[in-house]
Amino acid sequence: MSANCGNHSGFDGASAGYRRRLWIVIVINAAMFAVEAAAGHLSGSQALLADALDFIGDAATYGISLAVIGMSLRVRATAALVKGISLGLMGLWVLGSTAWAALQQTVPEPATMGVVGFVALAANLASVLLLISYREGDANVRSVWLCSRNDAIGNVAVMAAALGVWGSATGWPDLIVAAFMAGLFLWSSVQIVRQSALELRPAGA
Repeated sequence: MSANCGNHSGFDGASAGYRRRLWIVIVINAAMFAVEAAAGHLSGSQALLADALDFIGDAATYGISLAVIGMSLRVRATAALVKGISLGLMGLWVLGSTAWAALQQTVPEPATMGVVGFVALAANLASVLLLISYREGDANVRSVWLCSRNDAIGNVAVMAAALGVWGSATGWPDLIVAAFMAGLFLWSSVQIVRQSALELRPAGA
């Protein structure tokens, strides 16, 4: 791993080791999207569906990040800006679908939530460990780390929701966690958009 990979705020992703790790986490995220989307529909869990959406969003984010590595700062910052806005839209969609599910008053199946949540957590911890040395850098690199971190937090929350649904026999813990995840998406979106805007600002402006 090169000396400027882990701690340098200007790291732009131009590292063979970083590229290899991104490819690995792309495969992990794409596979877990398929698993969680199916499990979310079968169990009726909004939290699982929100997490599945996060997985596929991350796979797309990593793909974009790979594509712009080595390009100009403006190109990388613009890519990060697009990803940040997309993350915000995803958060709004999750909030809307959660509100709709609350009106339906359905109770998800907690066993499926717990098992799939545990598998997803293991997958995300692997991704986090792969990327933790690259958590600082430009907006493009930073957006990759924030997405990976969000997934790990989201999976812990899904497992907590499964316990809550099992203990209360209601769907409210699932809905609360889905709303929490939407808020996490929106906050990360703000962070990414803010850093992107700073990098796109002309020097001296």
